[in-house]
Amino acid sequence: MKKILLVEDNDDIRGFIKINLKREGYTTLETASGEKAIELFDIYTDIDIAIIDIMLPGIDGFFVSSKIRQKDEKTGIIILTAKSQEEDKINGLSKGADDYIVKPFSPSELIARVNSLYRRVSMARNNKDKITVRPFVIDVDSRKLYKNGREIELTHIEFELIKLFANNSNKALSRNEILDSIWGEDFIGNYKIVDVNISRLRQKIEENPSNPQYIKSIRGYGYRWDVYDEC
Repeated sequence: MKKILLVEDNDDIRGFIKINLKREGYTTLETASGEKAIELFDIYTDIDIAIIDIMLPGIDGFFVSSKIRQKDEKTGIIILTAKSQEEDKINGLSKGADDYIVKPFSPSELIARVNSLYRRVSMARNNKDKITVRPFVIDVDSRKLYKNGREIELTHIEFELIKLFANNSNKALSRNEILDSIWGEDFIGNYKIVDVNISRLRQKIEENPSNPQYIKSIRGYGYRWDVYDEC
């Protein structure tokens, strides 16, 4: 069963989203409250995606997103915002969201974003393998990353990024290549989402994020995962 937690305080928008998700075969848990959303997430352990409006009464969507991400690294998160400013998108992504949709949006855009994220979440949960790139071990089955034997907590997108880099060690990847590989060719957005998530990943895996050892920037192009025998 494809289950989505929908957090939106506008009744009309919530109804619009629910109808379109139902047509695509999704089951929806809905609430207008951030506090209630966190309660529902604790009760239902089979939620695949959370769609969260930023502007909520009480605690806002940024807080809800960060709490859900703290509780589960695997659940997909899409934030909804009426604001188009770059800082709002970046703030949402930094709180653990995988994607964002700016209001107003069309049913086709909504479904494309949801389906794309659901495919990534579903594939990630079904993959079984281990990738070793010293000093890291990537357990694809359990979706865990270890560095020198110590587990590092990652979001869904961060895990997909490090898996992509590990499978393409010492190869320069353009931002567009990364965008297509992780978010899908049907993703409606730009490469800023790549930069934000890589910056967040560096904070977790690098000893000195401002001078990264593993994920190197290639100016005007993209990134490269550097692997050395002495690692």
